[in-house]
Amino acid sequence: MPTVPPTSDFLTAHATILIYVGVVIVALGVSLIAWTVLRPSRYSEEKLTTYECGEDPTGNAWIQFNIRFYVFALIFVVFDVEAVFLLPWATVFRELGLLAYIEGLVFIAILVVGLGYVWRKGDLAWVRTEDRA
Repeated sequence: MPTVPPTSDFLTAHATILIYVGVVIVALGVSLIAWTVLRPSRYSEEKLTTYECGEDPTGNAWIQFNIRFYVFALIFVVFDVEAVFLLPWATVFRELGLLAYIEGLVFIAILVVGLGYVWRKGDLAWVRTEDRA
């Protein structure tokens, strides 16, 4: 009985994936060509202006934002990512045992300390007391 090289076995096992990738590339190319041919190309000054929720843009785009927006966004991202880490742990912590439960509690405690620090510092308030004066 002749032996089949492993490369042909690999190709037959993954042929449907290769066919799918080929079909996707062809469909993408056809849609891009159709989009280029069918779309109107009438540009005007009004079409090329920046769209801001239906409002006409006024002033310069290079303005300084308050740093509080960035700090608030970073705090949100940090706690949101940590919530993503907690979800798998919360679904299977009973099967993992006591050590995983304690590690999860330590992780949550670190998050609570971080939240307390940010809260105490006043970074969760939109308007700080020193800004009101």
